[in-house]
Amino acid sequence: MNRRPAGDEDGSSVRPVTEPSRRATLRTQDAVAIDASHHPGPAPGTDLAIVVAHGFTGDLERPHVRRAAAVFAQRAAVITFSFRGHGRSGGRSTVGDREVLDLAAAVAWARSLGHTRVVTVGFSMGGSVVLRHAAMYRGRTEAHTDGVVAVSAPARWFYRGTAPMRRVHWAVTRPTGRMVSRLGLRTRIHPRDWDPVPLSPVESVPLLAPTPLLVVHGDSDPYFPVDHPRMLVEASGGSAELWLEPGMGHAEHAASDALLTRIGDWAAKAGAGGAAE
Repeated sequence: MNRRPAGDEDGSSVRPVTEPSRRATLRTQDAVAIDASHHPGPAPGTDLAIVVAHGFTGDLERPHVRRAAAVFAQRAAVITFSFRGHGRSGGRSTVGDREVLDLAAAVAWARSLGHTRVVTVGFSMGGSVVLRHAAMYRGRTEAHTDGVVAVSAPARWFYRGTAPMRRVHWAVTRPTGRMVSRLGLRTRIHPRDWDPVPLSPVESVPLLAPTPLLVVHGDSDPYFPVDHPRMLVEASGGSAELWLEPGMGHAEHAASDALLTRIGDWAAKAGAGGAAE
């Protein structure tokens, strides 16, 4: 949640995705309407699609989400969508719990459009969702993923060890905080506590194999310190790859075009079934 996306001071060199070729309203397993868009990428008919899962208070229209999509669209088709309670999607945010159903609907849509290889890339809250989704939708289901990238993701729930996360918890758990989120951040948050508490990201990681996993984190992340990505990689038993980025802050805002390009390259290799370098 940095104020400006990395590189914005001098302008991004990547043209934004301004007119996606297709816009759709998806229906989740629990009947929530999800706003989604599809960009065909560099070549119509490409096998690979990258599905972007944004962070908390984001949506598919946010500039930082559109910028990430534009970089990925140079290498693959791209699906962006707004999680429940965000943007034009229906429902209320459960801050990482039932959002797994939103991502599953987006992945299934990508496959219905003819993309036989799908890689999910999640930022912050979206990073926790892509990990949980990959654990829950294993096997050759229509919603399974062929590769996972978690950027600036938490490893465990209820973390309050930094001032920004204490503010997030205030916004989620207090009526006044939820009102501020609704009016100021266009994010509608469910008022009830989790029941039951969902599988955490670090508990999900051991269930991913053999799906390729890349964990990306900034060493200057103000929300989640570097013990979070290290916990995730340790939980993978050494199968996950870790990119600890010097000077990087948090999530989409802090990811430079160069980093997003590297992630896109990794996704292309992972989606092809090869080892990413």
